Amino acid sequence: MTARTIGLSEGLSDYVAAVGLREHPAQRALRAETDRLEHGDMRTSPEAAALVAFLIETIGAARVLEVGCFTGHATLAMALALPDGGSVTTLDVNRDWQEIGRRHWRSAGVESRIEFREGPALDSLDALLADGLADGFDLALVDADKKSYPAYLQRCRRLVRPGGLIVLDNTLWRGGVADPSDDSRQARTMRELNRAIHADPDLAVVLLPVGDGLTLLRRRR
Repeated sequence: MTARTIGLSEGLSDYVAAVGLREHPAQRALRAETDRLEHGDMRTSPEAAALVAFLIETIGAARVLEVGCFTGHATLAMALALPDGGSVTTLDVNRDWQEIGRRHWRSAGVESRIEFREGPALDSLDALLADGLADGFDLALVDADKKSYPAYLQRCRRLVRPGGLIVLDNTLWRGGVADPSDDSRQARTMRELNRAIHADPDLAVVLLPVGDGLTLLRRRR
């Protein structure tokens, strides 16, 4: 994700975080620790994490899938929003980053709700399907390497139940999707994916300018 909604001033971002959402102390602590890392700007903005948690509560999601964990800031927000017995399965190729988050998951009392699977996300997604978990999740959050987003979406459509939600992050790619001069692979991938989603009648869609762009999808069938 991105640490702050694009186009939002630092002061306004701080105001939103202060009165526009509620953070558990463990979330604030994990956010502060992540910000001290070299790649700390990859973490979820507080408002994006709060929105995904809100969606979990709204649809009564009990089983959540996360593609891309990083330090687990969004993971923690989602785990806190789950009902008793709920679970988050989070995938990442890097175990070291999630170990940072695990201390804060434990502090918040939700470590037992989170299953971390290490390895390339596509391999992990295929393993979930092989394990018979098609239609087994209520919501999926995708925030991993951008070149693989089309493949991630294809698999999440099979793993999330009909009527469930898929949330894609970075779909504005820092504004690059609307900049014809941005010929980066990431911008091209997001442009093509956004067009493909827009043309797909089996997915209800809204792209929100939250974080670096959050696309909310509902699997219609």
